[in-house]
Amino acid sequence: MNQSKRPLYDALVSFSNEAPISFHVPGHKNGTVFSNDAQSLYRSLLAIDVTELSGLDDLHNPTGIIKEAEDLACNLFKSKHCFFLVGGSTVGNLAMIMATCHQGDTVLVQRNSHKSVLNGLRLAKVNPVFIEPSFDHNAQVATCIDEASLIETIKKYPNSRALIITRPNYYGYTNQIDRVVQVAHEHNIVVLVDEAHGAHFGHPSNLLPNSAIHYGADLVVQSAHKTLPAMTMGSFLHFNSGIVDINKVRHYLQLFQSSSPSYPLLASLDLARYFLAELSETELKDTLASIKLFKSHLSNIPQLKVVENAEYDMDPLKVTVQSSCELSGYQLQKLLEEEAIYTELADQNNVLFVMPLIIKNDLQGVCQRIKNKLKNLAVVNAKAKVTPKIINKTSSLALTYEEMEVLEVETVRLENSIGRIVSEAIIPYPPGIPLLISGEKIENKHIDELIELKQAGAYFQGTNIFDEGLKVFKYR
Repeated sequence: MNQSKRPLYDALVSFSNEAPISFHVPGHKNGTVFSNDAQSLYRSLLAIDVTELSGLDDLHNPTGIIKEAEDLACNLFKSKHCFFLVGGSTVGNLAMIMATCHQGDTVLVQRNSHKSVLNGLRLAKVNPVFIEPSFDHNAQVATCIDEASLIETIKKYPNSRALIITRPNYYGYTNQIDRVVQVAHEHNIVVLVDEAHGAHFGHPSNLLPNSAIHYGADLVVQSAHKTLPAMTMGSFLHFNSGIVDINKVRHYLQLFQSSSPSYPLLASLDLARYFLAELSETELKDTLASIKLFKSHLSNIPQLKVVENAEYDMDPLKVTVQSSCELSGYQLQKLLEEEAIYTELADQNNVLFVMPLIIKNDLQGVCQRIKNKLKNLAVVNAKAKVTPKIINKTSSLALTYEEMEVLEVETVRLENSIGRIVSEAIIPYPPGIPLLISGEKIENKHIDELIELKQAGAYFQGTNIFDEGLKVFKYR
């Protein structure tokens, strides 16, 4: 297929150039009815913020320009079908779980999955078996599940319906899963992959890690807005299966996606695919060389340490920098923001930079500003390291989702919650990976980690558990 085409975007531009008179929704009437002080910023975008008019196709039954745009993405990424998503990878995760899993099914799940995966499990009312990932003691972060553990768990639960993997993780750790997919398919287990951070893995060169599509995963979700130049909430859902009913996927996407999808967002997915297809190997090599130089400059700042890991196939767009000074990762992130340098996330020890596919900023200048900001901070060469206390490689919930639906909830103080079963997910955000999952039994290690995160400056979604307490299920 001709990857230089942009059917969806070009059709919207052509429509806008006709100077159409709107007697249809949306109410801004192609940008003519809008707040005066905001028109200069929004006007050009509102001109293509239209609805399902003649010639502009229908996301939920595409036969024209949206279908052509999806087919081009399918061709580039080498999947069997590509669905455009306007609800982020969240809606893709929900749809692929609901389309493949049934109530009561055993589902194998990577423990450090995004909350949208866990929400999908609850909606489907399955019986999840959580698999612990490996741990990088240098970076102090969870990584991927090693191949041996995955295959061992598949053989232990051979009647499972699905295996849900997250790769790459937020920090860019990824690994090969071809053997895992092969063993899962031998047991008729569907392989679902949350590849939200790996949309750029679809580049036709061999300079980046392979997508899970390459390894034969059945359904793969990618956030085009994370590393490709798509608008926020723009994502792809790749169908790549011979054992999943594609019509069920379509059905659940119609349930979960808006009946009034954003055309600017859809067009940005068309443009993101076009950008990746047009990105030359030379341009990508230049970017990777610039990132390597950026790391080198950062490494020359005594208060920082660039984290590397040769054991994994790391995403080169993710640069993890560890604090070697008195600051936590959260404090370091806030200090950088005082210089208008905004990073993706922080944890107790690290700050994560997500690099672009084409470098536009003066990275050496950025490093100099960071160096000047940190120069008066004392260097701490030996920080306390945390060793995760993993007793079991796999774990299950203490309650089924059906039981959770009918049990009453009460709030208890943090120190009184040990041994109780938590009713709400406790989520440091970002990265949006729950520390405690609804239905898990609270242990000492959870309370210790919560307190450590709070003291380090972490932000938690939801209620203020430290002042108000934890929500737990009442005893039966």
